Amino acid sequence: MHAIPRYVVFEVLKTFVVALTLLTTVMIAFVLFREAREQGLEPRQILKIVPFVLPEAMRYTIPATILFAVTSVYGRMSGSNEFVAIKSLGIHPMRVIWPVFALAFAISLATVWLNDAAVSWGRTNMRRVIIESVEEIVYGMLRAHRSFSSPFFSIIVKRVEGRTLIEPTISFQSGKNNAGVTLTAETAELRSDTRQNLLSIVCRRGTLDVEGQARLRFDDTIERAVPLDAASQETGEVQPSQLPLDVMSSMELQRKAKIAKIEHCTAAKAMFALATGDFAALTSTEAQLDAEDLKWAQIYLYRLQTEPHRRWAGAFSCLCFVLIGVPVAIWLRNSDLLTNFFLCFLPILLVYYPLLLVGVDQAKSGKLPPISVWLGNAVLAVLSGWIMRRVLRH
Repeated sequence: MHAIPRYVVFEVLKTFVVALTLLTTVMIAFVLFREAREQGLEPRQILKIVPFVLPEAMRYTIPATILFAVTSVYGRMSGSNEFVAIKSLGIHPMRVIWPVFALAFAISLATVWLNDAAVSWGRTNMRRVIIESVEEIVYGMLRAHRSFSSPFFSIIVKRVEGRTLIEPTISFQSGKNNAGVTLTAETAELRSDTRQNLLSIVCRRGTLDVEGQARLRFDDTIERAVPLDAASQETGEVQPSQLPLDVMSSMELQRKAKIAKIEHCTAAKAMFALATGDFAALTSTEAQLDAEDLKWAQIYLYRLQTEPHRRWAGAFSCLCFVLIGVPVAIWLRNSDLLTNFFLCFLPILLVYYPLLLVGVDQAKSGKLPPISVWLGNAVLAVLSGWIMRRVLRH
């Protein structure tokens, strides 16, 4: 009695592992090509980040491959009238269906962990490899394109000879506390120090221009250092999608405290302006900046509250895909693998992903509660129940 369910689970697992291996390999190649193009990575750096790309790739390939596996196995069984034979033996079809549902549930839980590993382990270590390789990355970009740019500085050279930059023009962007600086030199050299997290640019014989306000000629050397993070093209506030799940609760409390502080300060300034009759202060530039800070703090909080639901709902798409794939594959009674897969994927493409995108977008903007991210999963589950009743009835 238990031999048939074990056989079905084994066939699903076998197909799933083979499809997952092939599709993940293609996905990893695509991610590595993208990173190599955007970051200017050399083959040595690419090999270093391969293990860290694996969780990122698998979080996308697992739902598709588990759907392919169940539609292949159950489509072949239905097309070969195996379900008719099972019924003739007095075995209810659910006996060979529910073990695969349990398998999909376990895979969904594993995918939740995988999503978190992709963020807390994969992306963090990818970033570490890129930062440690900044010097080689910059040299590689300059040799290939004779230019390199990041949010903090940019370099244009005539050519590169070994580790010497010939006639470089280096521009440092202006910030809140410093003016923009442009260095033009005969030669320059890059030196990275991972211990101090600095990339030094040593320029020899040239001119230094401070936003057109001052110009200085130097005949010896000038050294300018920037953080390796700035040179790695990965700067800015950490986004919720880059945070592990175990820190989101504390981050949410910190963000709520920040919003409360901004609201209290804004209310105090408004009350003081009204008390002193300074009505112009209510619409001043400072008041507008405070309102903008409050707006972005609230948007960040909405995104922070949405992210855990998005990860859990995305991971449990594995279970929802199986819930819809099994009854549809049995209903179609078609042994062709690709036909079953694409016909099962069609309702997912037309229903699940639009609802997921709308739910995530509306939840991030605060127009809907974060739980709305699960809307696509809920619709697939209801649709699966309706199709399953028709399949089991006949």
